[in-house]
Order: sequence, then structure tokens, then C-alpha cells
Amino acid sequence: MAEQKKIAFLVDMEGIEQVELTDPWQHVEKAGGVPRLLAPKLGEVKGFHHLTPADSFPVDGTFADASADDYDGAVIPGGVANADFLRMDSDAVALVKALVAAGKPVASICHGPWLLVEADVVRGKMLTSFPSLQTDVRNAGGDWADQEVRVCDMNGWTLVTSRNPDDLPAFNREALKAFGLSE
Repeated sequence: MAEQKKIAFLVDMEGIEQVELTDPWQHVEKAGGVPRLLAPKLGEVKGFHHLTPADSFPVDGTFADASADDYDGAVIPGGVANADFLRMDSDAVALVKALVAAGKPVASICHGPWLLVEADVVRGKMLTSFPSLQTDVRNAGGDWADQEVRVCDMNGWTLVTSRNPDDLPAFNREALKAFGLSE
């Protein structure tokens, strides 16, 4: 039997747009992958339904202890606070840089691309995000467009991006393809 693909889900301790974590997570599991929740520290992270606190989820490992070699790809869920905290976490930024340098696919939705901007990996990439990030993406050298999903294979790695929870069906479909998984 082939080894299962491990997919890192990168989140901060709170402010995660819950459906952007749980929906891709369920699709990765259904496709036979192994999702792993990574955060700045061990314990539990807090999901949100927009600004309303929701469920808690146990952390599997920390950014500081994670290695790009241990994962076949990554998902970066959105949530304004989640993404803002993530981009200020040097270990999260370093992990994203290492994943990209290793050519691993990354799927990021809503405000999640802020972490990609901070990691300086969007230059020359085509992507989308929540509309408020378009100036940041463009200033970082990315080609931003208002589309349901964008898949970009330029620069030696695959990037899948979407704008918001309404785009999750397309986001999940393309992320699974990029990870080499299928439902």
C-alpha cells in the first residue's frame, strides 16, 4: 500500500475561519490523506464563524518542530486574525519558505495568502484571496484576480488559492489535485 500523504494545516491559536479549516480537512481525510494541525504552540486552537467563537481543535505539532520534509503539502485557512498573527510568526514564515523551496504544493484561502506575502513567495505567481489583500499581493509581485479559484504552477511549485468560504468546493477540488489526492 502506498504511503499516505501528510498535509500540514497552518493556523494560529485563534481567529481561524472554522469552515476554511474543517471543510478542506474533511476532504483530505476522505481522499485518504493525513491532515496534521500545526500552530505556534501545542494545546488547542479556536475556530470562529466570522467573528463568533466556535469550536476548539487539538494541535498536532508546532511550526518550530515541523520540517517541510515531513509533509506533502500545506493548507493555510483564512480568518483575518489568524492570517495576521501567522504572518508575524517567524517559524510559520520559515516553514512556508521551506515548503515552497522543496516544491511542495500550498493551498491558501481568504486571508491566508497574507502568510505567503510575508514569506515572499508570491512574486510571479497568479493568485486570488479575500479582496482586501489584493494590494498586498500585487505589491509583493503576485498577479491577483477576483476568481473563485486560481491554480498556479509557476516557479517550481503549485499554489491553489480561493477568495472565501463560498469558493470551498472549487478550492477543495483543486487542492486535492495539487496534493495528488482524489475523492
